[in-house]
Amino acid sequence: MWSDQVAVITGGSRGIGRATARLLAKRGAAVCLTYRGRAEAAGQVAAEITAAGGRALVLGVDVADITSVRAMIAQTETQLGPITILVNNAGVLYQATLDTFDYNKFEYMRRVNADGLIHTTRAVATSMRARGYGRIVNITSIAAIGSTLPGNAFYAASKAEAMILTRRFAMELGDDGITVNAVAPGFIRTDMTQGRLSSTEWEILEKSVRKQTIMGRIGEPEDIANAVMFLVSPDAGWLTAQTLVVDGGRMDYLAST
Repeated sequence: MWSDQVAVITGGSRGIGRATARLLAKRGAAVCLTYRGRAEAAGQVAAEITAAGGRALVLGVDVADITSVRAMIAQTETQLGPITILVNNAGVLYQATLDTFDYNKFEYMRRVNADGLIHTTRAVATSMRARGYGRIVNITSIAAIGSTLPGNAFYAASKAEAMILTRRFAMELGDDGITVNAVAPGFIRTDMTQGRLSSTEWEILEKSVRKQTIMGRIGEPEDIANAVMFLVSPDAGWLTAQTLVVDGGRMDYLAST
């Protein structure tokens, strides 16, 4: 049981964030789920956790806004206790090519996917340092290391930035007993990936991706939540600055032969 653990999961209303919140709560951790525009969905996850006897808090936050992030962290520590786990899961997917690139849309995505990670990490670092303990996991993407799915170049750039920040923050925080790692998911069945696709379009895409994985299937949010659970556990104290790729054995990387 992890009854002494308090976790913040950004973007906890759906997909990977929701699965991670459920799993952490099942282990006994108190969880704060943040949301940007899906208050009802986040509330449903929290209600499920509390109905099972767990502790859950739901807070709206814009991770791209440092003031909003600081307020969220302060409220979490007031209501649940000192934060020991941070899962940076909030993210935006903007797909474009060189011909369709829109700077404003790209900049907003980067502010969420990269700046958001900076803001939340800074906000929890002081108290984690004071206690000499912390677990931080950043959700990146295999796009950052070269998957060939079309239209993902700029999304990949924002996630590559998150991957580099993972290693650099691990170097800064390691002396204080804080580990910083990343999980790079492959193609996962979530609201974000399904987007506005019709059932037929989704079936075609899923079939294509399945052919590119050794395991012959696409991923589920729980596949990523299980990986996160290992990295945030007290037993993972000698593992830091790493990116764990969880993609079913994808075979379509740019650097593959």
